[in-house]
Amino acid sequence: MKKLLSASVFLCMFSGGVAAKEFIEHNNMMDHGDGHMMNMDGAMVMGNNEDRLPGGCDKIRATKEITVRAGHKYAEKFPGRIFAFDKQEYNFEPCTKLTVHFINDDEIRHQWMMHGLPKYMYPKGMFHLEVTGPGKVSGTLIFPPEDKTYLVHCDIAQHMEKGMKAQLKIGRGSGDLPSIPGVTANVIQDDYSESIPDTMPFPKPDPNAATGAASSDGSAGNNSFLSGAMVIGLAIGLLGAPFLARQYQGKTFGEGVAYTFEMISKGIAFVVKLISDLIKKFTGKKSIQLPDK
Repeated sequence: MKKLLSASVFLCMFSGGVAAKEFIEHNNMMDHGDGHMMNMDGAMVMGNNEDRLPGGCDKIRATKEITVRAGHKYAEKFPGRIFAFDKQEYNFEPCTKLTVHFINDDEIRHQWMMHGLPKYMYPKGMFHLEVTGPGKVSGTLIFPPEDKTYLVHCDIAQHMEKGMKAQLKIGRGSGDLPSIPGVTANVIQDDYSESIPDTMPFPKPDPNAATGAASSDGSAGNNSFLSGAMVIGLAIGLLGAPFLARQYQGKTFGEGVAYTFEMISKGIAFVVKLISDLIKKFTGKKSIQLPDK
């Protein structure tokens, strides 16, 4: 009985140590100026703007609120993705005042970040919401007047690459961004097939290339015994053999070695002189013809 009671106490203590984090609504934020707010519980807002109009906006044309959820479970509908937002595309009028309520459903840190905003209003040209662990944080921004498509994403390492990104269009937008899950095609499409498709931009590997055997199309492998370089070398050797035989006839081994080095030296000198003459020919200054008096 004592052993069972001890095990129960230990289990309760262990369960308490690994319990899920409490969901926190981050409402009391410290204002650090320039729209930058944060607290000690892992929440941050950058670029908060509730009343300053961007250039070209004479008034706020619309006031909107959205709730954005981030987490692992929202990536389940996108094969090969690990993280995602609950929505991958947004559309608003120019000069809209938008309040974003960002909810993190995971036990780790996530962000909802926009780049490319006017830097005279938004430091670093960025609007940024961040929550560490389960929680909620809110921020407000006012969009500029031009039609443009913005990337919104999580900037934590590999979170965007693993699927946590979306596009936000102002007005008609400026086109679609690539690789937005469920919206646009990937720049590099995942392929889990056993064979490499013929449409790949690089040649298929030839399993016979390493052995020099004929490849599947009937041509010889790259390491074929009778390669082009070897054929040329054999031809030069066969044609030059009678000449070399006459030159070395009657010479001792030492005389043959000396003659070989002499021929190599003369060959090098000839090549150097040839290169020197060519350089002088193409780089030498031409004489200037003086005008007649």
